[in-house]
Amino acid sequence: MIRAAVDSDLQAITDIYNEAVIAGGSTADLTPRTLEQRRAWVASHEPRHDFPVVVLEDENGEVVGFGSLSRFHPRAGYDGVVELSYYIATAAQHRGYGTQMVSWLVDKARELGNRKANALIFASNAGSIALMKRFGFTRYGFLPQACWDGSRYLDMTYWYLDL
Repeated sequence: MIRAAVDSDLQAITDIYNEAVIAGGSTADLTPRTLEQRRAWVASHEPRHDFPVVVLEDENGEVVGFGSLSRFHPRAGYDGVVELSYYIATAAQHRGYGTQMVSWLVDKARELGNRKANALIFASNAGSIALMKRFGFTRYGFLPQACWDGSRYLDMTYWYLDL
């Protein structure tokens, strides 16, 4: 089940995100985030109707992932273009949750009347790249050695989907 994130989900969102930070290869953060930092991130998605933050629960009601549609750029000329992002708990990966989340986010972006969805993905993140291709995203950019993860430079790929 995918639903709007609420305050009681903040710990799970923080834990899942920090797993990704520690593992490297899917976020540009170098140190784990605090609960208050993640609370501020969720709060930055305003208005929430247009920029949702959602969680994905497994069959036991445990939060195993989260996703969001974020403002692509603060300049008004970019309105209608959203950035899609999602994270799935390590123990819950390879069970179709990423597919469910991306499907929900793309459908929601369309429902909200957006023109394009955008995603930034490390070039070494084969799973997320496969998902982008599966949903018809087109790679429009490649930035070599864009991100330092604490031990190496990683290439970034940029993807879009016409909605």
